Amino acid sequence: MASRAVLCCGLWLCSLLLFLTTSTAAQTTTTQSTTAQTNSASGQMAGMEDMSGTSTDLFLMPGSDFDRPGLVPRANLNIGIGHTFGFLKKDPVGDELTFAYTYENAGSHGFFHTNFGSHTEALGVMKNFGLPKTKVVTGYTWIQAGLTSFTGNAHVENRLYDGEALGAAIHFNDHNGIWIQESYNKIPTVPWYTTTGIGYTWSW
Repeated sequence: MASRAVLCCGLWLCSLLLFLTTSTAAQTTTTQSTTAQTNSASGQMAGMEDMSGTSTDLFLMPGSDFDRPGLVPRANLNIGIGHTFGFLKKDPVGDELTFAYTYENAGSHGFFHTNFGSHTEALGVMKNFGLPKTKVVTGYTWIQAGLTSFTGNAHVENRLYDGEALGAAIHFNDHNGIWIQESYNKIPTVPWYTTTGIGYTWSW
């Protein structure tokens, strides 16, 4: 039941993010049209610079767990959505709120899948920051908390989840990029483990 509640909360958040994204896109289009009619050429250029960039990220990030102890590789498949909010720009923790679902192979053998799985739904906050002398690569921190459900046993076991990540985003253009990150994950009753992930991100 708890897992369903977290999943429903996540789906509600995704719907809210998509609604806000649509509203923002409509407002941006109206603003650009007004600016084009009323500003000079220099004013138009400044307005375009202010509105450049994206505010919503849809990401798919496969990776591999290295369970402690033993450094045993296991599949880790992550998909989610995030939206940047202007009122959080000065927040030291982060300015982008995210919802993500992660499947992990929790078995004792195999890489991609076994009967034992770890399913995590997590809310998070991400902080994006620039790096010196480059605009192609930016850095980010990502803090997440949620619920992990272990399947394959007689009963589904639910545990709280905590994850912290440090990563780099490589931007091909305003809409396509690659994320590379290293995550530290902790679940009560389970030894801590790290995850190295690389994935594709579509932004708009």
